[in-house]
Amino acid sequence: MTIVILLIIGFFTAFIGSIAGIGGGTILVPSLLFMNHISESFNWATPQKIVGISLVVMVFTGLSSTISYLKSRRIDYKSGLIFLIGSLPGGVFGSWLNQFLNDDTFSLVFGLVMIGISLLFFFKKSGQPNSKTAESKLYIQRSITINGHSHYYAVPVIWGILLAFGVGILSGLFGIGGGSLMVPAMILLFGFPAHIATATSMFMIFFMSLFSSGTHIALGHVEWAYTLAFIPGAWVGGTVGAKLNQRMKSHTIEWVLRVILILIGIRLIWEGIG
Repeated sequence: MTIVILLIIGFFTAFIGSIAGIGGGTILVPSLLFMNHISESFNWATPQKIVGISLVVMVFTGLSSTISYLKSRRIDYKSGLIFLIGSLPGGVFGSWLNQFLNDDTFSLVFGLVMIGISLLFFFKKSGQPNSKTAESKLYIQRSITINGHSHYYAVPVIWGILLAFGVGILSGLFGIGGGSLMVPAMILLFGFPAHIATATSMFMIFFMSLFSSGTHIALGHVEWAYTLAFIPGAWVGGTVGAKLNQRMKSHTIEWVLRVILILIGIRLIWEGIG
C-alpha cells in the first residue's frame, strides 16, 4: 500500500510541478510530512530524508519535462545557464545546511517561505527593457516568439547570478527544486512570459537537483527503497504536465502557481505551530 501511495504522490508531484514550473518539491515535501504525521508506515520520513528523496525525484521530473519542452522550443537556454552559475553552488550549500533543521522548524520556515513567494505575484510585473538597458553589456537581451506573439525581456547578469545563488540555497535546504522561487522572479523581475519561465525553470531544476541530490546522497539522506517508487510516477507526471502547460494561458499558469503556494504554506505553518 505504501508503494502505491508513493507512486500516486510521485505522479501528482511531477504533474503539478511541471505545469507551474516549480519542479514538484513544494508538493512532494509537504505530502510526505503529512503522511509522517498520520501513518506509522511513514515514520522514516524525516525532513532530511524527505528533502533528499525530493531532490532525487526532481532529477527525473526535470528531465522528463525538459524533453517535452525541447520539442516546443520554449526553453531560454542562455538565461537558464546564467542562473545555473549561481544556483548550482547555492544548492550544494543549502543541502549541507539542511542537516541542522528539526521537524517543527522545517515545517514553519518552509510554510512562511511558500506564503512569501505567493505574495510576490501581487506585485507589478517588470516592463519591457528600455533603450539604456538594451545597450548595456550587463544585460542579456532576449526576443522570443510564442504562437505568433513576440516577447522582449532583459536579464541582468550579475543580479541574476546572485538571485539564483539565494534560490539555490533554499532549493537545497527545503528540497523544492528552486522553481517556486525562480518562476516568480523570472516573470515579475525580468519580464519573462509565463510559458518561457516555466520551461526554463524545469531545465534549470534538472541540473540543480542533480547537484543538490548528490550532496544529500553523500550525507546519507536518501532512502533508495522509497525513492525508486516515486520515479515512474514522476516521469509520467512530468511529461503529461509539460504537455498540458503548452495548452494553457499564461495568466492561468500564474494563478495555478499562486493558489498552490498559498495552500501549501498555510498547511505547513499550521503543522509547525502545532
